[in-house]
Amino acid sequence: MPIVTGATRTRFAPAPTGRLHLGHVANALWTWGFARAAGASVLLRIEDHDRQRSHATFDRAILDDLDWLGFIADAGPVRQSDPDAQAAYAAASRKLADQALVYGCDCSRATFARWHTTHGATWSGPGCPGGCRERGVAGPVLRVALGAGVEGWIDELLGMRSGPVASGGDLPIRDRHGNWTYGFCVTVDDQRQGVDLVVRGQDLLEATPVQIRLGRVLGRAVPATFAHHPLIRRADGSKLSKSDGDTGIEALRAAGLTREAVLARAADATGYRGERPSSGAGPDRSSISHA
Repeated sequence: MPIVTGATRTRFAPAPTGRLHLGHVANALWTWGFARAAGASVLLRIEDHDRQRSHATFDRAILDDLDWLGFIADAGPVRQSDPDAQAAYAAASRKLADQALVYGCDCSRATFARWHTTHGATWSGPGCPGGCRERGVAGPVLRVALGAGVEGWIDELLGMRSGPVASGGDLPIRDRHGNWTYGFCVTVDDQRQGVDLVVRGQDLLEATPVQIRLGRVLGRAVPATFAHHPLIRRADGSKLSKSDGDTGIEALRAAGLTREAVLARAADATGYRGERPSSGAGPDRSSISHA
């Protein structure tokens, strides 16, 4: 596996909507491994943009689990609820609005479901099934019109990749509860925080094209380098989630597993062959290989 040359910063970015599980451990291994191999720093970013689902209890638990596992960030934690972050999202939204790209949308999941029933296919391409931009509705959702077409990138683990910018319609940047959305926040954050290496699971492959396009519209001339690592799958093939208590770090610790055993499970499940953190310190600088 080649070292990412020129990378200076990556990030580990859990959401405090539940406890960490083995999938998070795998992502931490790959993130710290890539960072140390490239000589880049790791920023710990708590992605608490969803105010309804984020809780301080989970925030504290994430920090405790990371400390127990030995993952020490070079900077952070910073949070998307921080005043400077919220100001950055508002400024980015205004920048997009000044380009006449932001519009209100009142489509719900039911709107998309009705489109599917009527047309026998899911909505794809720019816009939304309700034609909200043309109707000039006020919201409650805000979307950004980034156009059609595809964006491509060379993935450090998967090679040449490309995908449509508007696979499921125009990107929402604010949801109906008034929260800035994941895709919008991470794009703004990565640009303003100097993140030039994004290491994440393959479940986020489809989110990459629109984030590259959005970053460019917001003024990012050179997109970050991306590396999408394998996921840990359950027996039925689905990915792990925060509801999988049997793979939660809290449960594994309570069952008596050592940190080395937890790290080994996550590494073996995703083919990670780099260094693992030693007690009280992040992983040593090393090369990464993928089975």
